[in-house]
Amino acid sequence: MVKVVNQEPILDKSLRNRAWRDIALYGLARLAIFVVLTIIIQSAAILIGAPVPLLISSLLALLVAFPLSMFLFKGLRLKVNEELAEWDAQRKAHKEWVKKELAER
Repeated sequence: MVKVVNQEPILDKSLRNRAWRDIALYGLARLAIFVVLTIIIQSAAILIGAPVPLLISSLLALLVAFPLSMFLFKGLRLKVNEELAEWDAQRKAHKEWVKKELAER
């Protein structure tokens, strides 16, 4: 009887690095839009002569930045989701391979 040896699934480390880089970019982009909106709201309040506390301006910017970033950075968000899904699939395949190898021993 011939024993068929399954090959170990290859984990793409460059995919993991790209995923982490894109996650960081997406986070920085969302942070940047929050900061820009806070500055715009605070500046508008100063220009019209209505003093608004910075905390209130930042909370309003946060409420606006969440949905706005979903639309503005849709491509980057989808890219991150695809990379994470592929990385997860690779990890699961490797984990199953390890389980199968250990079960054969």
